[in-house]
Amino acid sequence: MTIQVNGARLSAVFLALSTAFNNAFKSTETQWPKIATEVPSNSAYQQYTWLANFPGMKEWVGAKQKKKLSEYEYVIRNKPYEATVVVSRDDIEDDQLGIYKPQAEGAAYSAALWPDELVFKAVNEGFNSKCYDGQSFFSTAHPVGKKTVSNKGTKKLSIVSLEAAQNSYGAARTALREMKDEDGRPLNVNPNILLVPPALEDIAKSLMTSEQLRDGENNIYKGTAEVVVAPWLTSSSAWFLLDCTKPLKPFIYQPRKKPVFVSQTDPNADDVFNKAEYAFGAEARGAAGYGHWQLAYGSDGSTD
Repeated sequence: MTIQVNGARLSAVFLALSTAFNNAFKSTETQWPKIATEVPSNSAYQQYTWLANFPGMKEWVGAKQKKKLSEYEYVIRNKPYEATVVVSRDDIEDDQLGIYKPQAEGAAYSAALWPDELVFKAVNEGFNSKCYDGQSFFSTAHPVGKKTVSNKGTKKLSIVSLEAAQNSYGAARTALREMKDEDGRPLNVNPNILLVPPALEDIAKSLMTSEQLRDGENNIYKGTAEVVVAPWLTSSSAWFLLDCTKPLKPFIYQPRKKPVFVSQTDPNADDVFNKAEYAFGAEARGAAGYGHWQLAYGSDGSTD
């Protein structure tokens, strides 16, 4: 014989857990909006061939100019994610539910940070994962017309001297500001985010706020970018300079289903009958990937 918890009692329990989940979800701060654009998905994957056509006006003489996109293929496929908490039927019957509110809040915290995890995973993999042109997102050989262009460096982020700062941050800033389309017209890239791991926080903030560098030279880079410190970054030496002022930021957050609270409260379900367990948690589906590489510069920080 199946012992059933009163239906009204069960509904009240999971309503309370849902409320705790939603409140915690809304209050969790995230970093992904700083560097990524949300591009909703309505299928198993999204095709981003259109990224090859960097927006730009051209003189209209004769027929409109159309860029050949057939040579490019870039697809971001959605994947499912979940976080589940098991609730003992005995705990509900004995009114021992205090332990589950923190778990609901923890599931909400994890769910809210799920886009961060996706987006910064894409940043971490940017030196190896391909973008729309078939090259790694951070590469020394992006094809632009008949030339190749680099958005990848190896210099450590440095404030030791003006020369060191110029060779690291300055070189990245110049590389981005000099970005041009295949017709040689400037793309007007304006880098405004210096993205670093916690290990480089002090150096990055000093570079953006100090009047002088360590050699006593004037700091010509003061205030040229906002420092974003991301604990999701896995390398302690890699750093990134980004232009996040454009409608499409360098990275893409692609939600197919945003995180939602779900629960299994059917008293006749197999887990309830066999294990005396209900369940709740979060489900989501989506992915992250790359926008225009021209808006990002990455250095692995491997050389002085």
